[in-house]
Amino acid sequence: MKKIFLLINLLAILSITAQEAEPRKETKDSRNRLHLGIKMGSNLSNVYDEQGDFSPSSKYGLVAGGFLNIPVGKYVGIHPEVLYSQKGFKASGKYLGTSYDLVRTTSYVDVPLMLALKPLRQLTFVAGPNYSYLIRQKDVFLNGTDSSIKSEDFQHDDVRTNVLGAVIGADINIWNIVLSARYGFDVLSNYKNGNSGTPRYKNVWLQGTIGFRIF
Repeated sequence: MKKIFLLINLLAILSITAQEAEPRKETKDSRNRLHLGIKMGSNLSNVYDEQGDFSPSSKYGLVAGGFLNIPVGKYVGIHPEVLYSQKGFKASGKYLGTSYDLVRTTSYVDVPLMLALKPLRQLTFVAGPNYSYLIRQKDVFLNGTDSSIKSEDFQHDDVRTNVLGAVIGADINIWNIVLSARYGFDVLSNYKNGNSGTPRYKNVWLQGTIGFRIF
């Protein structure tokens, strides 16, 4: 619930910013036009439904990519995106009786395919399924005075590289600038089966980006 309240507060701030930045004179309504753009920002990610002896906390990661606004009508459209998206978590736990601290960064190619509702030219609501493909995972382990870094491309059979989730959020449109907020979560865990001794979980994230419409 805290994440939902944080997203609502963020959208309220963006709405106030848009209203203050919007010129008093009427501008051309482009809700029924095709738009292509690029965007960049940050994820605040964590995990839920975790299994294993560890306590996770949130971490920040990079997100960047492109988006397409496909109008179905003035008030409805399709909004696909292709993003490089870093997720992960910080954790402390025990493995084989030994305490450890872990910082995990997982790099995905995210492809959300969302329905867009456009009640105002400055405001767009989006929601839909999200497909994620895992391309790399980096683990930084801290154990007392020792530390180690492990990075791998994940070709093991039991690791789930194709993950399905969902995304909901909103865009604030100020001329060609797009301020976006998203709340996303996975519905599938990071492992295909329950036999692994390493942490098992599902990703959850808050995302904030700034974008630019190329046309």
